[in-house]
Amino acid sequence: MTLLFLAGLLLLAVVAVTDIVSGPRHRLLSPAGYLVGAVASACLLIAGAAALAGRTFTIDLDGALGFGSSSLTADRLSGLFLVIAFGAATPVSLALASWSARPGRVRRRGLGAAYALTLGSVAVVMTAHNAFVLLFAWETLTVAFSLLAGFERDKPGRPRAGLVTLVFGKISGVLLLFGLLLLAGSAGSFSLDAFARVPDGASRSAAYALLVLGFAAKAGVVPLQVWMPRGYAAAPGPLRAIMAGVAVNVGFYGLWRTLALLGRPPAWLAGAVLILAALTAVLGIAHAAVQTNLQRVIAYSSIENTGLILTGYGIALVGASTHLPGLVAVGLLAGTLQIVAHTAAKSLLFTAGAGIEAATGTSDLDELRGAGRRVPWSGAGFAIGAFTLAGLPPTAGFVSEWFLLEALMQQFRVHHLPFQLVLAVSGAAVALTVGFAAITFVRLVGLVVLGAGPDGDRADDGLPGRAGIAVLSLGCLGVAAVTPLEVRAIAAGLASPVAEGALKSPWVLQPVFADFSILSPSWLWIAMPALLLAITLFGLLVSGSRLLRVRRVPAWRSATAGVEGADQYTAFAYANPTRRVLANVLLTRTELRQLERPGGQGAAHLGYRSDVVEPVEEYVYRPLVRPVLAVVRFGKRLQSGRLDAYVAYMLIALIAVLAVVGALA
Repeated sequence: MTLLFLAGLLLLAVVAVTDIVSGPRHRLLSPAGYLVGAVASACLLIAGAAALAGRTFTIDLDGALGFGSSSLTADRLSGLFLVIAFGAATPVSLALASWSARPGRVRRRGLGAAYALTLGSVAVVMTAHNAFVLLFAWETLTVAFSLLAGFERDKPGRPRAGLVTLVFGKISGVLLLFGLLLLAGSAGSFSLDAFARVPDGASRSAAYALLVLGFAAKAGVVPLQVWMPRGYAAAPGPLRAIMAGVAVNVGFYGLWRTLALLGRPPAWLAGAVLILAALTAVLGIAHAAVQTNLQRVIAYSSIENTGLILTGYGIALVGASTHLPGLVAVGLLAGTLQIVAHTAAKSLLFTAGAGIEAATGTSDLDELRGAGRRVPWSGAGFAIGAFTLAGLPPTAGFVSEWFLLEALMQQFRVHHLPFQLVLAVSGAAVALTVGFAAITFVRLVGLVVLGAGPDGDRADDGLPGRAGIAVLSLGCLGVAAVTPLEVRAIAAGLASPVAEGALKSPWVLQPVFADFSILSPSWLWIAMPALLLAITLFGLLVSGSRLLRVRRVPAWRSATAGVEGADQYTAFAYANPTRRVLANVLLTRTELRQLERPGGQGAAHLGYRSDVVEPVEEYVYRPLVRPVLAVVRFGKRLQSGRLDAYVAYMLIALIAVLAVVGALA
């Protein structure tokens, strides 16, 4: 397995070097690079599966780095996340090969290198056994993210998106740096295993909080989530899936690893994580529900999914803080099931969405009406991904959200009132989020896949692209059918015998605790088609051929006669009730204005405008940016000063330093 892992990294290095040296000089060179990337991802997937099965491996780096023992080690937890991440990276890479083969799609070098750098960094983060190796790979991933977000720098907003992605990536890196240094100072070693021996105290609690916030920043927790809609939407084509579906898992891996190493967290940290998770989920789905740009809808839903996953993690922290192993197991199981569903569905949505966008040349929802029928493979995959994130049966999203809600219902087992209240509030937030997620993705499917739009020529997804979409779709649907096997794999990765209590019987699940509730996702795959067939046969038997007749009538527009307008909802109109209901979350601003007709001909008419506000950006970051810009303007003036002034500044600084040193001495 060591050779397979090294082969995967070596193949990614070949892809990066080839892209930098040759670039897109030949039309087939870019697709070939992504096909090699698919092979590399498959190698890393197999190596991860072997580690998950117990065949762990270690690659020593001693002597190469110069600061103590260091290695790349794949244990069961690393293997679990390697399987999740590269199980999605393999089909997405196939789709990238088809996408890049289209004429004019990739016009300059660097994109393939950033793709390979991203995947390589993910593999190293998930196997790093040394704090500085982890930090190095983390910072490399930040650079790769900014390169992907800012690659199409000739398009509006792309350079700014790359810069914002880089800034928030550096923030997460700084948080991790301080957290790891605190632990390394207490443990006397940079080895991650040594951190488990750090005694309780203020230093350990501070390091725990810094690590949790640093890892969660990469996943998009409030208030560090503002980079995700910009960064994801700015990346080219299916590379959004590499960022949002594959690479984002390093943040969740870091959270799971932190809990495994440090164990019992401070009580306040468990409560804070649950509160931030609830805010993240609600704010993410609220903004996703009202966006009119396809890629930004999917990007904002990533924030929502982060909130759901962190809710499961918060439940586990509460269990660890209150010495309830069952609650730890049910929280981590719920969070990991949500990670699997999110990885498959988000990769599928961004991949299929890129195919639809490439066929139409736009990502505006109103202009994409019915576009899914022009690219049937992408359209079908888009619908399956949307149903999964909406939590509809029999998809993997339904299973993960059911398990998460069941985990939150275990609050009565916690005998601490503050935790009970926080868990209750989190449960209400998750229920609200799940409801609006259904509305959000029904809108997407209704407009993009089922909507009636202008006819156009069918576009070809390409054979590798079709294969990638088919595998991701199978993941969204098939994983639900074999959820008991998935639970066994997750329990092995978590090294938690308690988690196996989620299996009431070989094909029936329960939320770890017995005699609470049960569900069999596998039997749903039998019962639901059987019920559909029975209802169809009964309808045909009772109504005969009348069941298949279609009655066509004029579309209803309003209760008032003579109203003119489109026969279908627009993307804005469909989301307007949500915009009103969630006005306190979205800070909805509405304006009714009297407009004059062009040229002053005819009577004036009314115009209606409604807009939403990103509260974190509006009330947290913009006030912080103003003093920074003031300092920058002052610094610009200093750049054009005189030499004697600069010498005076240096003299003043030297005297100040000497004075401070003398006072301290």
